[in-house]
Order: sequence, then structure tokens, then C-alpha cells
Amino acid sequence: MKAKDLLGRNGEELAARYLSSAGYEVLERNWRCRQGEIDVVARDGSTLVIAEVKTRSSLDYGHPFEAVSAAKLARLYLLAAAWTRDHPAARSSWRVDAVSVLLPGGNQPPVIEHLKGIG
Repeated sequence: MKAKDLLGRNGEELAARYLSSAGYEVLERNWRCRQGEIDVVARDGSTLVIAEVKTRSSLDYGHPFEAVSAAKLARLYLLAAAWTRDHPAARSSWRVDAVSVLLPGGNQPPVIEHLKGIG
């Protein structure tokens, strides 16, 4: 596995654990359809959450949230609609969140940030 892919997978695992520890119920991870992939599908109370996870090892190329472009956000909304079509029993209100994971390495702990209701 490429280092970039491993970094992303580790970030997604940490984000899922973070959301779980915050009281979210993680329903799916890495859900795919022909339009793309949702990193984490979770439930926050009665609200369905489509979470985009962005992981970086440093801020050299900007904050991870900067990678959530308008095009990516539009795709996340399409993916949310596709997920709810495929899971009619889970239909409810929903939102798109972003989770930033910074993994600086060494003895430094990961830094996780969560933005609710982006876009």
C-alpha cells in the first residue's frame, strides 16, 4: 500500500473512532457507488451524517479542510442522496460534515478537528 493511501486509511480509522467517542453511531465506512465514495456514514441522534475525512502529515500544503473544494462538496451531496436511496429505512434529516486529521508523526499525538454542516 502506498504511503499516501496508508496515511488516509489511518486518518479515516481515527476519525471513525473520534466520531464514535463523541456519541455518533458509525453505520458504514468507505461506502462506494458509481458517483464516488463516502468516507464515513454515521448517525448523530436522529440526523444522518455524511463525513468527509481529510488527513495530512503536516500543514506544508495547507490545512486538511482546504482540500474540501466546492466540487468535492457538490459530490458529497450527490453521494448523500445516493446513500439514502440505497438505504430507504435509514432516511432522515442529514448533513455533511468534515473531519480533519493531522498526523505529524514522531511522538506527537494526532490532531482531530470536526466541522458540522459544511456547505
